[in-house]
Amino acid sequence: MDTNPRKRIRAGDHEAFGDLFDAYARTVYNHAYRLTGNWATAQDIVSLTFLEAWRLRGTLDEDGGSLRPWLLGIATNVTRNTRRAARRHAAAVSRLPRDETVRDFADEVAGRVDDSAQLALVRAALTKLRRAEREVLALCVWSGLDYGTAAEALGVPVGTVRSRLSRARTKLAKHLEPPRTTGQMTGDRTDAVGPLKEGNR
Repeated sequence: MDTNPRKRIRAGDHEAFGDLFDAYARTVYNHAYRLTGNWATAQDIVSLTFLEAWRLRGTLDEDGGSLRPWLLGIATNVTRNTRRAARRHAAAVSRLPRDETVRDFADEVAGRVDDSAQLALVRAALTKLRRAEREVLALCVWSGLDYGTAAEALGVPVGTVRSRLSRARTKLAKHLEPPRTTGQMTGDRTDAVGPLKEGNR
């Protein structure tokens, strides 16, 4: 087996390239940090440098000494490109409208989790309703129809709509009520049913 690391790297020898990484990753990292002053950017540059070195392995001279200058030259070019890309990104961001507030991602995720849990609870409660009760609830509460319009849509008397909606609300309140436990006060679940407001009647 050829012991010349340059020849092996040129030939695409993964083991030789792994040895190259082990020998010079720290050197490239320190160089990148000195150029950028940013630890995270320096780490990115190390990865990009060795990716680029693998791509350019065919241009490596078979004869020569240390591969350190070759790698540091690549790292320097990668750093330039990284800075150039960062400047383009910053310029693009600066052109964005500044009157928009950026929402906190963590709050958004937490809100989605809470919303999903509440939605699952409401869906489970809705399965306890009769179909006719769900229909009235959907028309009067979620679609905002008044009693008369809902009655017309369903082909039933207004009084039927009123009674079905009343039963639906009573059942929902019951199923959305948290279980009672000893030593704890049961919270008022009117908020859970609160959003189910009727439209103008």
